[in-house]
Amino acid sequence: MPTIEQTTLSNQLPLYRIGLDSTRAVTILVAFDAGARSERPDENGMAHFLEHLVFKGGEKYPTYRDVNEAAERIGAVLNAYTSHDLVAFHITARAERAGEAADLLTDFVGRPRIEPAELDRERGVVVQEIARTNDQPAMVAENLIDEAAFGEHPLGRPVLGPVEHIRDSFTREAMIAFRSRRWAPERGGAFVVGNLKSFPADGAVDELFSRFPARPRPEAYEPAPPAQPRMLVQERDSNQSHLRMSYRPEVDISDPRQRAALTIYSTLLGGSMGSRLFDEIREQRGLAYSVHAVAHAYADVPVLQLSAGLDSGKCLEAYRRMREIVTELRDSGPTEAEVERARAYAAGARAIGFENTGAIARHAAQQTILFGETVDPDRTIELLDEVTYAEVRAVADAVPDRLSVACVGPHTIEELAAA
Repeated sequence: MPTIEQTTLSNQLPLYRIGLDSTRAVTILVAFDAGARSERPDENGMAHFLEHLVFKGGEKYPTYRDVNEAAERIGAVLNAYTSHDLVAFHITARAERAGEAADLLTDFVGRPRIEPAELDRERGVVVQEIARTNDQPAMVAENLIDEAAFGEHPLGRPVLGPVEHIRDSFTREAMIAFRSRRWAPERGGAFVVGNLKSFPADGAVDELFSRFPARPRPEAYEPAPPAQPRMLVQERDSNQSHLRMSYRPEVDISDPRQRAALTIYSTLLGGSMGSRLFDEIREQRGLAYSVHAVAHAYADVPVLQLSAGLDSGKCLEAYRRMREIVTELRDSGPTEAEVERARAYAAGARAIGFENTGAIARHAAQQTILFGETVDPDRTIELLDEVTYAEVRAVADAVPDRLSVACVGPHTIEELAAA
């Protein structure tokens, strides 16, 4: 049972302490409502590019080398991520080095230098990252299904952005302006998870995290557009195809019970080796080497995504059968045994995942910044355990027949539309 304390610091940054005495580690994570969906069209890719630049140094640790060597001296691991909804920076260290870890993270994230020379050097790195993504058909399919599901809306744009933005148009002034506009402590959070025996007291914590200046509350994100299914294909001369299918379930994602029920549904559909998709598409029919389903909730809209990597000659048959399985669940519902098994699997996987302090910190950031809900990891597991058959049956009913489709491989839109 974790101990949880929440305070609001002088700059209006919420601070959550989630104490877990059974671990030797501590993770400190700072996140903001400043992901790719908060970018203007000409800023696409800026949130992620800024994430890279922050690691180049702050005031106390002024260069990337200073940052990296400081982390190594305390035996810590640094990382960050940018999604459509959030940008987050985190450090995991031994519990007794928590104060030094907080000092390091808050320095280069809260007071980044963003030197012009580093900006120019990092352009090439991010351009290479985009090129690597474009060389991986599975990653291309992920970007393509976002575009199919959301069109020109920010949720339909790639988090990495286009090469021309990175290479030609992002200036230091533009990066600083974006950070000033979006990195508002009031729309963010600091999360300290793990063994807190050496974490600084309130006064020292407020001093460290006040390195994030108070800013006006940013404008609200653009709401997700109504569902408008599209089909997109990137033709490639290949023996392999990567198929993505995206549904917009009529689920209220502001209700944590409905989100939990959606998780159970996606698990029995394609989230485990006992799921319908894995059993039939892979094991019984041998149509795909990789097939799964995952439920994802953005801040204001749910998505149910089905994915398959398979021999191109089997793609159309797999696509037809995957749609049929969703239809069968809608028309007849899952069995009670399926729900019971999926509930146990999903709750167990979440409990195992929460053995990692970083996983708890990332989940907590999503819970509070996106949904304004409790950061208690035990409550998240309890919600999965409490989901009823009727709630999962309601989710199956709420998955519409209309869907967006994306495919990378030797196919055409006409072929998929006729399947």
